Amino acid sequence: MNRSNLGNWALVAVASFASAISFGTGQAEEPPRNLILATTTSTQDSGLLDELIPLFEEKTGFRVKTIAVGTGEALKMSGRGDVDVVLAHAPAEEQKYVDDGSIVNRQLVMHNDFLIVGPKSDPAGIKGLQHASDAIAKISAAQAAFVSRGDNSGTHIREQSLWKEAGIEPSGDWYIEAGQGMGATLLIASEKQAYTLVDGGTFLAMMDKLDLTSLLEGDEVLLNLYSVSEVNPAKFPKVNHVGARAFSDFIRDPVTQAIIGKFGIAKFGRPLFFPDADTVASASPNN
Repeated sequence: MNRSNLGNWALVAVASFASAISFGTGQAEEPPRNLILATTTSTQDSGLLDELIPLFEEKTGFRVKTIAVGTGEALKMSGRGDVDVVLAHAPAEEQKYVDDGSIVNRQLVMHNDFLIVGPKSDPAGIKGLQHASDAIAKISAAQAAFVSRGDNSGTHIREQSLWKEAGIEPSGDWYIEAGQGMGATLLIASEKQAYTLVDGGTFLAMMDKLDLTSLLEGDEVLLNLYSVSEVNPAKFPKVNHVGARAFSDFIRDPVTQAIIGKFGIAKFGRPLFFPDADTVASASPNN
C-alpha cells in the first residue's frame, strides 16, 4: 500500500470511528432508551401492565411509553413503524401483519377467556346456554340492549365473528357502539343495564364498579390469546429493535410468566391471565 492509499484508508477509518461516537460526548452510541409499546386497553384496564412495566424498566433501563388502544389500531401503528413492540389479542389480524412483514417474532404470552356479561335480570334469558352464538342470537331476538366496543379492537373483532356465526347483522336502537376501550364500554353497559362481550381479566378487575354479572363463559370460541410481536427493523430501520426484543424476552421470561400466572389471585381468588410462553402462537382466532 503506497503512502497516498494509506492516507486515504486512515481518513476512512477515522470517519467510520467518529460516526460511532455520540457528538460531543466521546461515548459509543447506544440503542435508544425509550421504548414505545402499543397494547390493548384490556391489558391496561386490568392493571397487569402497572405491575409489569416498572419491573421491566428497572431490569433493563428502558423507559416505556405505553399506548393503550384497540388491537386494530395497535396493529396499524406497527404497520406504519410508529411503535417498537406490540402486545395484542387478535391472532388472525396479527398474522396479516406478520405476512406483510410489518411485525416479526410473534410469540404467545398468555390467555384468558371472553365472557358475555349483562344485567342480573338477564332480559334475554341467556344464562345457562353453552354457546356464545346462541346467546347473542337470543339477545338480538329480544332486542335487549347490547354495547359493542365498535373500535376494531380484538374484543370487537371477536364479537363480530360471533354475530357472523349466528347469521345476524346487528342493528337498531338496542345495539350501541361505544367506540371506546374495554373499561369505558363496561361502564356504559353497566349504566344502561346492557349486555357486552368482555375479556375476563378486565371484568374481574372492574367488578366492584359494575352492576353486571357474568352470564356465559367457557365456550371454546371465547378463548382469548395475547401475543407479543416486534416491529420489523428491516422494514422500519428507526424502530428500537433492541428494546423491543428485550421486552419480548422479558414478558416471556419464566419469572415474568410466574408473575402473570399469580396476578389477581390475592384480590379475586383467581388469576386474571394464564401464562402461555411455552405454547406456539397460532393465527387462528379460536386457538
